[in-house]
Amino acid sequence: MDSELYLKRFHAHSFKEVSLQNLEQLQNLHLEHIPFENLDVIRNIPIYLNLKTIYEKIVMQHRGGFCYEVNGLFHALLCELGYDAHLVSATVLRQTGKWAKPDTHAAILVHLDEAYLVDVGFGAACPRLPVPLNGDKKMDVSAMYSITKFNDRLFDLVYDTRNEKRTLYRFNTEPKNLLDFHEGCVFNQVSKDSSFTHHDIVTIATTNGRVTLTDQTLTIIENDLRNKVNLTESEKLQTLKESFAIQL
Repeated sequence: MDSELYLKRFHAHSFKEVSLQNLEQLQNLHLEHIPFENLDVIRNIPIYLNLKTIYEKIVMQHRGGFCYEVNGLFHALLCELGYDAHLVSATVLRQTGKWAKPDTHAAILVHLDEAYLVDVGFGAACPRLPVPLNGDKKMDVSAMYSITKFNDRLFDLVYDTRNEKRTLYRFNTEPKNLLDFHEGCVFNQVSKDSSFTHHDIVTIATTNGRVTLTDQTLTIIENDLRNKVNLTESEKLQTLKESFAIQL
C-alpha cells in the first residue's frame, strides 16, 4: 500500500503525526472524500478481504466500499502512521429493534491517552470523530455520540439527535484480523437478510451534512434541512459521478 497516495486520495497529507487531533482530521476527511457504498454487491462483483484489492478499488479506482473495505484499509493506514490500532467486531442493532447477524460489522479501536472507537464504514449514521470508551459525549454536525459499557469486553455505541436516541451497535474490544470477517463479508454479499443485497446504497459526508443515494432516491441533508429527489437511471449515473466521484 502506498500510504502517500492513500492520504492524497482523501486530502489528508498534513495529518501524519500521531495525535488525537490528527486522528479526528483523518477520520472526518476520510468520510468526506471516500463514500460508503455497496455498488459491487448489487452488481454481483465479489469483494475479497485482501488489502491489495481493496486499495486498488478505493485509491486507484476512486471508489468507496462497505465496512470491511473502508475500515480495513483505514486501519492499515493508521498502523502505518504509527497509531496503536486494531480491528474490532460489532453486532448492529437495526432500527426495527432486532439485532443483525452477530459480529458482522468491522470497526477500529485506537489507543492514545485512552481507548477510542473509530469508524469510517457505518453509512449515514457513522460518527465523524473518535468516540472515547470512557462515556464522554462527542458531537459532530449530525448527532451526539457516546459509548456505554455493557460488560468488561462489550460496549454500545449510542446515537443521539433531537429526534431519536438509540444504540447503533455493540462491539467487542477483542482484537480481530481482517480475515476474521470472512463469514460476515460473504453473508453481506449474498444473504437476503443482509442490508446490502437489495438496492444501491451510497453515502458521503459533506461539510454541513450528508448526501445519500438509496436505489433511485437522492437525499441531501444540509444544516438539518432534508431534501429528497427521485432520479431517473441517467440522472442516477450523473449523480454518482458528480456527488460521489464514482463512474461505473
